[in-house]
This record gives sequence, structure tokens and C-alpha cells, in this order.
Amino acid sequence: MLEGVGLLVVIVIVSVIGLWFLFYFIPVGLWFQAVLTNTRVSLLQLIFMRWRRVPPAIIVNAMIAAKKAGIVISADMLEAHFLAGGHIQNVISALISADKANIPLDFNMATAIDLAGRDVFEAVTMSVNPKVIDTPPVTAVAKDGIQLIAKARVTVRANIKQLVGGAGEDTILARVGEGIVTSIGSAESHKSVLENPDSISKVVLGRGLDSGTAFEILSIDIADIDIGKNIGAELQMDQAEADKNIAQAKAEERRAMAIAVEQEMKAKAEEARANVIQAEAEIPMAIAEAFRSGNLGVMDYYKLRNIQADTEMRDSISKPVDKPRSDPNKKK
Repeated sequence: MLEGVGLLVVIVIVSVIGLWFLFYFIPVGLWFQAVLTNTRVSLLQLIFMRWRRVPPAIIVNAMIAAKKAGIVISADMLEAHFLAGGHIQNVISALISADKANIPLDFNMATAIDLAGRDVFEAVTMSVNPKVIDTPPVTAVAKDGIQLIAKARVTVRANIKQLVGGAGEDTILARVGEGIVTSIGSAESHKSVLENPDSISKVVLGRGLDSGTAFEILSIDIADIDIGKNIGAELQMDQAEADKNIAQAKAEERRAMAIAVEQEMKAKAEEARANVIQAEAEIPMAIAEAFRSGNLGVMDYYKLRNIQADTEMRDSISKPVDKPRSDPNKKK
């Protein structure tokens, strides 16, 4: 009796497992759901999807959603996109949204955008509902030297045709920042920029910044402008400081050259004085030699001495004599 019960349990377990494998590889429920929604997919296709490791539920549900929206897509197209690494649900949602919004988008373009790494459903949503991008603070200097710090809000919508190969948000922000810097830098005065901030938007919009990008710029609005530093004055101060340092360096150079010339002149004067002293020291010897050789007589020597005495007397007379200072405390 017990053996019969055990055998019955084993048969039931084997039957359940067999039915599970049967319904796993033969998704009859999905096939029946597709038949009820008039979606063309055969039971054999669903079985082959299992063998190719493609989830049949994702393909069938995507085909049913597309069928209800009036979009005809075959199972082979969806299966090929899934095997290529695409996101089927995003593609189907994007196609349905684009069809309802009258945006030209076919399956090939949607799958290309999806395989390029972009969210095609988000792109379609951005085409219907534009996105606002806040730029970081952009610093620029007007011609009068005053620094201005501007913040802008860029309203963009996705350009479906440029999503594949088009530049992203970073390029838009960089180009808008460059346009703001150019616009402020060309202004004669910072006051004119503060009075007419819309002039920045007009200049930036006229530059065609969305060329080659995945977006279309709808508007650029200046959200805030703050006054920064007086860059012109700081540059003038730095230039004046640099000029002062250069002038001081040149003056120091001239002073050093003057000191060098003075030292050289002093050296030459000392050398001349030494030569004179040496020559004067040799005079007595020359006189003695002249006496011995008979070139100088006694009377000639006395005449020479008289001339020297006369010269010394005249020098003493020509020198001023310091008068003695009177003592104010001395009584008359």
C-alpha cells in the first residue's frame, strides 16, 4: 500500500515538472493572449524565442502595445533589436508617444537612437515638453573693466534627427557661456548690459549655437547678473606696481654704475697721487745728480728755492683764514 502511494507521489511530481518544462518552452498563455489581441505571432516563434534566450513576454507585450496604438511591428524586428542589446520597452513607448504627438519617428530611427546610448523615450518627451537647462555662473569683463557674473536659463527641445551623432548638453552649455562672454566683452560699459540684459540673449541666439547638436534652442533668458570686481582698476594697479618696480630696478642699476665709476675715479686719483709722491721723492735725487753732473749750479738752485718759497707764500695768501667765532656769553 505504501509503495503504491510513494509511486503515485513520484508520478505526480514528475508530471508537474514535465508540465512546467512544457509550458516554459511552449508559452501557450502568451500565444493565447496574442491571438485574443489579433497579434500575429505563432506558437513555434515563441518556442524558438526560448531557445534563442529571448524573453517571449517582452516581445509579445511590446507587439500588443504597438498593435493597440496602430503601429505595425513584427516579432523578428523586436527580437533582432533585443539581441543587439536594445531596450524594447523604451522604443515602443517612444514610438507610441511620437505617433500621438505627430512627431516623425519610425522604428529604424528609434532603434538607432536607442543603440546609440540615448534614451529615445526621454528624447520624444523632451520634444513634446521642452527642457530648461540652468547654466553655471559665467564671468565676463566689459570694456570699462567691470566684471559681470551672469546666469542664464536655456530652453531646449530634442532634435530627433540629430540625436545620432549630435552633441549633448555639455556642448550647449559651453557654447552659451562663450556667447555670453563675447556679448559682455563687446559692451562699452557694464551699465548698458545691466540696463538691457536681453541684448545678451539676442546676440547669443543669433550665433546658431544649436548647430550640430541633438537639441534645438528655443530661448535663452538671463536669470541673474551680478557685478564682480573692477578688473580694469586692478590691472592698472598691477601695471603701476610693475612700472614702479622697473623704475626702482633701473635707478638701482644707475646708482650701482655711478658708485662703480666713483670708485674707479678714486682709484685713478690715488694712483696719480702715488705717482706724484713718487716723482716728488725723486726730485732731491735728481737735483743731486744735476749738481754732480754740472747741469745745475748753486745760483740756479737758489733761484729754484726762491720760486718755491714765493709759490708757497702766494698759496698761503690765497687761502681764506677762518675768523674766530665770537662767544655770545663773553661780556663786552
